[in-house]
Amino acid sequence: MEEQRTPRSPAWGGPPPWWRHGPSGWSRWDGEERGAHWPWRSTLLLTVFVLVGSHFAAHSQAGDRAHLDSFARALLLVGSGMLLWRQRQPVLVAFGTAAVAMIYLGAGYPYGPVFLVVALGCFSAVVAGHRRAAWTAVGMFWVGHVLVGHWLYRWLPPPGDQPASWGQEGIIATWIVAIVALSELVRVRREQWARERAERARSAERRADEERLRIARELHDVLAHSISVINVQAGVGLALLDSDPEQARTALTTIKAASKEALGEVRQVLDTLRAPGEAPRAPAPGLDRLPELVEQAAGAGLTVETAGEVPTLPPGTDLAAFRIVQEALTNVVRHSGSRHARVRLESAEGALRLRIDDDGPATGADAGGSGNGLAGMRERAAALGGTIEAGPRDDGGFRVLAVLPLRAKEDR
Repeated sequence: MEEQRTPRSPAWGGPPPWWRHGPSGWSRWDGEERGAHWPWRSTLLLTVFVLVGSHFAAHSQAGDRAHLDSFARALLLVGSGMLLWRQRQPVLVAFGTAAVAMIYLGAGYPYGPVFLVVALGCFSAVVAGHRRAAWTAVGMFWVGHVLVGHWLYRWLPPPGDQPASWGQEGIIATWIVAIVALSELVRVRREQWARERAERARSAERRADEERLRIARELHDVLAHSISVINVQAGVGLALLDSDPEQARTALTTIKAASKEALGEVRQVLDTLRAPGEAPRAPAPGLDRLPELVEQAAGAGLTVETAGEVPTLPPGTDLAAFRIVQEALTNVVRHSGSRHARVRLESAEGALRLRIDDDGPATGADAGGSGNGLAGMRERAAALGGTIEAGPRDDGGFRVLAVLPLRAKEDR
């Protein structure tokens, strides 16, 4: 059989690098799995960081901002705790964290890690695909901060607070834009990874379908030919068992040889299934075995004349040509009243022309072969960029004409 090659990953042949197709854990954010995931650990670590960081920020801003009391800590806990739902309800979390941060800063509490809570809420919404909601939430937060810093500060704590500088507002706006831009970048990259994963899945499915079709064609060609020979020889043996035991013995010998060959080729197909990618134990058959086909057809009572020389062919084309001739001769044995067939090979204009004729007449409705046999021949030819024409001739016979390129399609 043909050697089957499994695609290798780059470098050392291991799995593809994660930066091409995304960290595997991020797939939890897609589809139904997203709802089942609770980011407990990251939320807990972030909450501890916000509380501890705000404590130190309060010491460094003592006298300028309000004291960090229990209400401030409650706001920090609520804002950080909302992030536990950031993968289930990203829009609500984006607006909720922005609102909590506005209340926190409006109450005059120290600047610090509270901005990180808003940033992560916005980031989660953008990555989840809710871009407009995320932009609205951070815009609301920035507008609220501007109102507090330049107008409402007169009536809000701490007492004697001065208006914020516009330079500070510019810095905050810059950070907001940077956070949103980073979120957009991650979102676009995640969508690209998702498309690549889907394409890999579709490619794997296509390869599996193509492999199933290839194996089905091989099994059909091997078994149909060999079983046809066995069936004919079994009939001959039964008919001559009493009158001509020696001829019956010859028929049984032919049956034994045909069944042995069929078992060997079926075993090669099964070996390919068990160990894909390994080198085949026996070379794939080709037109160099055409005399064996002629001999097997003779054993089934079919005289085959051959004409033309066998050119040098790529392995895939050689196998396809052999199977096409094999299937065509099998169809003559099974479906034609003629006991004579002709096989002609011609090489011209970069193509191999195979013509298989019999003189008919057809012995059943499936003249020329079963649907699966003709379909398999057409699939083999199409895979190489060739064509198959099959149909009855005007004189009552049947013809199969295959045109196969002398160079494999992938080499052109």
